[in-house]
Amino acid sequence: MSDTSETSDTTGVLSTGGSGARSRRTVLRAAVAGAGAVAAVGAGATAAEAASRPARPVTFVMVHGSGSNSYGLATWVAELGLRGHRAVAVDLPGHGPGAYFPLSYQSPQDLEALRTEPSPLGKVTLKDNADHVEAVVRRARRNGPVVLVAQSMGGATVNAVANRIPELIDHLVYASAFCPAKRKSVLELMTTPEAATSMLFRMTGVPTPPELGVNRVNWRSNDPKFFAACKEALGSDYTDAEVRALMNTLEPDESAAISVSDARGLPERWGRIPRTFLKFTEDRAIPPALQDLMIREADELTPGNRFRVRPLAAPHAGPRDPAVVAGELELVARLCR
Repeated sequence: MSDTSETSDTTGVLSTGGSGARSRRTVLRAAVAGAGAVAAVGAGATAAEAASRPARPVTFVMVHGSGSNSYGLATWVAELGLRGHRAVAVDLPGHGPGAYFPLSYQSPQDLEALRTEPSPLGKVTLKDNADHVEAVVRRARRNGPVVLVAQSMGGATVNAVANRIPELIDHLVYASAFCPAKRKSVLELMTTPEAATSMLFRMTGVPTPPELGVNRVNWRSNDPKFFAACKEALGSDYTDAEVRALMNTLEPDESAAISVSDARGLPERWGRIPRTFLKFTEDRAIPPALQDLMIREADELTPGNRFRVRPLAAPHAGPRDPAVVAGELELVARLCR
């Protein structure tokens, strides 16, 4: 069960890690591949006041993390739908039906070829992601208020979209997602002391040449050490079977450009939108200390519009019960004017 008390405590991707023999920067690039107070709303509604209002019909537009796809958010979408809400999970360019699975990734795997096989995701940029999500938000906005939700590295894309069209977004939600504010990129956030305990650094990625432009993970590896690191990073309280099921939904390639791109939220654009951070307190991929750092720096950038923080006892993949997240998103719906 989650702790749903309001808090302003800020004291403190799916992504891949690298091996100890590689340079720290290479490890960091691999690691980010895969991976406040109540905001003023209207006259300054509190969560209790918002909860007493009937929820307005909103559309939740959800953005997945690195190496994932819309299926990774399917249980959240389904739970919201069963509660009578509109929700859509977006497949970012090169993901979902458009995903690329290298031939060398198939069975039997050719691990040597997997290091060098080109991928179309090497050409995908943060702008491409933002273009795609912006188009979805514009369509959804025709039906009423829009809540834009990010999970993991999807936060970089959500920031970029919010910088473009703040007038079309009623609320931003970061579900243990990256939110660069004072720091330029996801990579820069992962170089902070607050990120040092991330289990992503223990997940060994496939070493690929820089010219491929991708971070690659062999989710089909049978290495027990790799599996153990994945379980710790993504779902430490999940069963082994649940972790394997999760890993089998993930895609091997992610554009290396996303984690190094400037994804800072602009105070005059992104900073105008009310925002909520779902802080996953058991997250070992984006540690709570790093989540707190992002919350604190965002609030310092826009002191008049601070994060509404909701702690949930969940690992990086989210609560095992999707009703926990859905309940939080219903509260957000009530905050939308």
